[in-house]
Amino acid sequence: MNAPLPLPALDEIRAHEDEMVAIRRQIHANPELAYEEHATADLVAERLQRWGYEVHRGLGKTGVVGTLKAGSSTRRIGLRADMDALPIVETSGRAWSSKVLGKMHACGHDGHTAMLLAAARHLAATRQFDGIVHLVFQPAEEGQAGARKMLEDGFLDLFPCEAMFGMHNMPGKPEGKFVAVPGFAMASSDSAIIKVRGKGGHGAMPQGAIDPVVAASSIVMALQTIVSRNVPPLEMGIITVGAFHAGEAPNVIPDEAELRLTIRAFNPQVRDLLQQRITEVAQAQAGVYGATAIVNYERRYPVLQNDPAQTAFCQQVVRDWLGDDGMLDISEPVTGSEDFAFFLEKVPGCYIFIGNGEGSEGGCMVHNPGYDFNDRVLPVGASYWVRLAETYLKKSG
Repeated sequence: MNAPLPLPALDEIRAHEDEMVAIRRQIHANPELAYEEHATADLVAERLQRWGYEVHRGLGKTGVVGTLKAGSSTRRIGLRADMDALPIVETSGRAWSSKVLGKMHACGHDGHTAMLLAAARHLAATRQFDGIVHLVFQPAEEGQAGARKMLEDGFLDLFPCEAMFGMHNMPGKPEGKFVAVPGFAMASSDSAIIKVRGKGGHGAMPQGAIDPVVAASSIVMALQTIVSRNVPPLEMGIITVGAFHAGEAPNVIPDEAELRLTIRAFNPQVRDLLQQRITEVAQAQAGVYGATAIVNYERRYPVLQNDPAQTAFCQQVVRDWLGDDGMLDISEPVTGSEDFAFFLEKVPGCYIFIGNGEGSEGGCMVHNPGYDFNDRVLPVGASYWVRLAETYLKKSG
């Protein structure tokens, strides 16, 4: 059987493909969790310095920013890749599988970092742009809000950007094809812990107790009416109870039960509504059974909103390079969440997806212990970054 043809990429990027794959697999084999990306940050900083970037470290604890100037323009953009891994035991069976038990790159951040590094090398070697490029290697995307931490540490004060761009791989989409959704592109992500407090007792004498298990069970069912009866039918809301903890013994009614929720929305107003109603429903349902409910609600990642103009720009960059077939005609937002949304709250930009492949070539979905980034996509993603930077900061004349 003939090997598949290489995917489109710039010749200069393709010339260093073996090195790019080696870097990706090195990072994959040595995963680091949020705010622990010390070795990854060392690798990134060393390469950027070697290629002539001004390197700044320490934003967001382990973040790295590489700045490259060319020409005389003061226009400046930011390109971002994430670096952290997940607390998952890898089962992919690859030769470059994680060497650290309980940690793995199950979301492709190793590939994201390698693609932006490959683009960094090319941009430094050619400097075919007029302006300033900030390459942002961000820690702690996986639930720990590294983007917000970098902003709190003064990222935009030190590295002002007129636009920022991010990219993520997407299993299940054709390898090397792109998707960019204008407007609400990814959902907000909030969490809630509901503690239902009753009165413990003997399981054979329930009349002397206030059963928090029954009350919490009623809350679980009532929560499912919020989206169907409070959220407008044309809007999206998700309330998932992912954990229910109560008691240890079959004949003991516990004092307390705990529910753990994840909450998603595409519309900021719906997000506010879900928070309000979850609290109201939990407290009211607990009261019916004589129990009480304490709701600890945490607003985590905001809705990711792609700027329509910047999204159209990214789409055109792809079409000018790969033709219309390079950009998939998909307009549905993704119910997953991304902390790149914090950057897009401050500056316009676009978060784009690159296909990791369909079927066996793309592997399983992200956050799965069997996942691996598709190395064939690396030169495509790196070339996209180069095309985007050179087009945005196009030389005059």
